[in-house]
Amino acid sequence: MTESEPLVEYDDVTWMQRLAAFVALLAAGVAVLLVLVFFISEVGWLLIALVGIGLTAGGAWLAVTERMPRRGWGVLLGLIGLAVVVAAFVGVARDDGFGLAYFLPIVAAGALAAGATRVALAHELHQSDAARKWRPRKPVLIANRASGGGKVDEFDIVGKAGERGVEVVLLEPGLDLEQLARDAVAAGADCLGMAGGDGSQALVASVAVELGVPFVCISAGTRNHFAQDLGLDKEDPVAGLAAFTEGSLRRVDFGTVNGRLFVNNVSLGVYATVVQEDSYRDAKVETAATLLPDLLGATAEPFDLEFTTLDGSVVDGAFLILVSNNPYVSGLALDSFQRRVMDSGSLGVIAVDSATGAEAAALATRAALGLAAKDPHLHEFECREFEVRSHGGTADVGIDGEAIQMATPLRFRSHPRGLLMLVPPGNLVASEKRRHRGFNPKDLLAVAAGRIPPSLVKSPTTAPVGSQELTG
Repeated sequence: MTESEPLVEYDDVTWMQRLAAFVALLAAGVAVLLVLVFFISEVGWLLIALVGIGLTAGGAWLAVTERMPRRGWGVLLGLIGLAVVVAAFVGVARDDGFGLAYFLPIVAAGALAAGATRVALAHELHQSDAARKWRPRKPVLIANRASGGGKVDEFDIVGKAGERGVEVVLLEPGLDLEQLARDAVAAGADCLGMAGGDGSQALVASVAVELGVPFVCISAGTRNHFAQDLGLDKEDPVAGLAAFTEGSLRRVDFGTVNGRLFVNNVSLGVYATVVQEDSYRDAKVETAATLLPDLLGATAEPFDLEFTTLDGSVVDGAFLILVSNNPYVSGLALDSFQRRVMDSGSLGVIAVDSATGAEAAALATRAALGLAAKDPHLHEFECREFEVRSHGGTADVGIDGEAIQMATPLRFRSHPRGLLMLVPPGNLVASEKRRHRGFNPKDLLAVAAGRIPPSLVKSPTTAPVGSQELTG
């Protein structure tokens, strides 16, 4: 089995790309200018809306961190804040100078900038991926019938996989998923697939990495974050079965925490603590409402979590730490909290250490202005390795949605392009389109000048399949 180089490579920048880059920059400039004119002209309503956002965030903080009657006051404050925000929007709508005819050019300019950016940066998306085609001789799919509310049965995954010559192993209650995956490879499987949720995907992927076989993701879970960020159709698990018979090889990153593989994220702090409760699966809202006042209220003890930022500052007591396999999109974007790339070679770290309603309100207000990165209680950065410490020696951890307790320090590491996958036809192109959803002025300026954009210079594969260590 061999792999080709990445699907998209730049040998040279074409005149069409240069023209598209100029158009993207010009359209973006027009959109920004129109937005600035709007904000300057409507600064009064804007300030009122920001006050409303602050009141809403402060009220929400009280509502989730306090018990009655203070919780009731928080709800009331949040409702008042929402009313203020609505009043601000109504005020803007009544302004004759800024009706629908004004906002349509902003939308059009933004859409033109996005489309031209894709043309400028996503070079040769029509290129054939024939060199990456590979068909396993004995593929095995493990299916969790209980996952996603019964998607395996709903979509007849077993029958559809059998039609493609894929052996299916059902994960029944009481069976060990990891052992099923190991037994399948021991019996001759040269490709492992998993139809289930993100936690199951990570476990089977770890066996695939260790034993040196490609992995197939079938989106049969509830939320299917991994499938979504890979660019797969997360609502149609049957479409993913084409990877076994018409698939192309693709390498993506994975992360490890103390040697355990994860494909999405690891959460620590309040969320990881809440999901440890047995009642959480059946009563999420009620469980959270009961526990959050004790975890985040005025009398709550700070979380026993400590880490060091890239500039050497030590943060102690953060109530939320999220470490993701590749960084999430942040800020004001339609795909916020999704990942546009799965092969950046970096972990994404987001941590929040707000301790009061006022701090939460300030953070929400800055976020509304796109200035969340300036808030002293929000820490967001990318890195190859990361460590979380605690004085107690253990921490509650949520790994791809699975709640466990682990010994500290927690050592996180990114494994660039360490997971070899088989993906269905069209996924390589879809992944490149996801990569270029954002607006990157630096890359566009480089293309406009006839140079290869720096973010698209891809590094070679760092390790052959099966060579990544999963311990230590």
